[in-house]
Amino acid sequence: MKQLDGTGLKRLHREWRKRTEGRVAVLLDSVAGPYNVGAIVRTAAAYRVEHLWLAGTTAPLASASARKTALGTDRYLQVATFERSIDAVHAARAAGYVIVAVELAAGAVPLPEAALAQDVCLVFGHEDHGVSAAVLQDADTVAYLPQLGRVGSLNVASAAAIAIYEVRRRQWAPGAKKEAP
Repeated sequence: MKQLDGTGLKRLHREWRKRTEGRVAVLLDSVAGPYNVGAIVRTAAAYRVEHLWLAGTTAPLASASARKTALGTDRYLQVATFERSIDAVHAARAAGYVIVAVELAAGAVPLPEAALAQDVCLVFGHEDHGVSAAVLQDADTVAYLPQLGRVGSLNVASAAAIAIYEVRRRQWAPGAKKEAP
């Protein structure tokens, strides 16, 4: 076995793109760390997230740290910025997305068990304070990532990577059932 060259990688990824239905978007609700923003952007570009909403006090993509981590992958995303996170939620909903806030909150459902529509906008919040109360209230679903260890939470960029992958994985599964919440 050997590593794939550039042509092999393109073929591999093209096959997965053909198997993928549905749209995924991401909304960052006051994610403060520029390295976290950059890492989320890079993951979003890798998993064909179509739209990225930066809201509230989210670190700007133009910051040196975000740019360094994203490595220019923001060019593959449609990016919009909103002062108020709730306005970004309304924009995502108007674009046809179901809003799924990823948060450790009372009443949240495990993401692998959440009924997801074909077009999903995942919302991630501030590193310490999480998703804002207004966004949690307006979300169609609030889901969490089950954890097995003794650590109570994940870094927001890690959580975003896992959640984006989970949404795409469910779209790839043979006979995957598309459900609306």
